[in-house]
Amino acid sequence: MLLYAQIAQVVIAVSVVAVWILQFDIVAAEFVEYRLPVMVRSLVGATKTALSTLLVAGLWYPSLVLIPALAMAGLMVCAQIAHFRAHHRLRKFLPSLALLLLSLFVAGVYAGILPR
Repeated sequence: MLLYAQIAQVVIAVSVVAVWILQFDIVAAEFVEYRLPVMVRSLVGATKTALSTLLVAGLWYPSLVLIPALAMAGLMVCAQIAHFRAHHRLRKFLPSLALLLLSLFVAGVYAGILPR
């Protein structure tokens, strides 16, 4: 399971980079739709980027993984709530739901809840 968790860590990190850096215009438009201030968007982006960096660093330093995985899961729960409040279709919920499940899986492995 540890190998799958490590793959999930990389998938989470690459996804965050792909969305928050390469598709930033889409993210900016969504935060306007959610009526959230630019400061919140910037804080969320910086936090996700930092957590992704820690998840990748956790490949070499496993003690770094649990807290960032749980924090990322928390941010993904917030994303689910934002999509719900914006009355988005299911298709919009799926990426953050996938990252939520991956983050919980990673946290479960590193917390010892799931076998290594």
